[in-house]
Amino acid sequence: MRGNLILIGMMGCGKSTVGGLLARRLGWELADTDSLIEAREGCSIPALFAQRGEGYFRDCERQVSEELSRRTGLVIACGGGLPLREDCIGPLRESGTVIFLHRPPEEIYDKVSMAGRPLGQQGREAFLARYAQREPVYQACAHHQVEVQATPEETAARILEVLT
Repeated sequence: MRGNLILIGMMGCGKSTVGGLLARRLGWELADTDSLIEAREGCSIPALFAQRGEGYFRDCERQVSEELSRRTGLVIACGGGLPLREDCIGPLRESGTVIFLHRPPEEIYDKVSMAGRPLGQQGREAFLARYAQREPVYQACAHHQVEVQATPEETAARILEVLT
């Protein structure tokens, strides 16, 4: 495999966890866009949303996406909203293979803590509606869709199968 491996999907689907496993297996570096933004801005994503707004955060995502797209040998775990902007996902898509990690939204909301997730604070129905809006975008951006398996290790193995 050449270039980068880019993981997209809804918040809480396992991108960062699975990305870390894939990076170790491939001997590549993990680049988590949300973590990179937090490090640069010196505050958490919720604090950034509260202080500067979602628009500023999305501009940070664009900048990080452009920078990462110029590198290779990365497993990139994207924030859930990153693919909604072509200027963010476009450069990444050109730099490697995009995998949509699909996990049923009801399962995400019911099993994953929404604490620290600004766009997960409006309740279950709003979360499911946001997922319904985003899923077609994720599908359109991805080279492959992979169903989240019972464990992160099984999901990582499934992604490697799809890529070979």
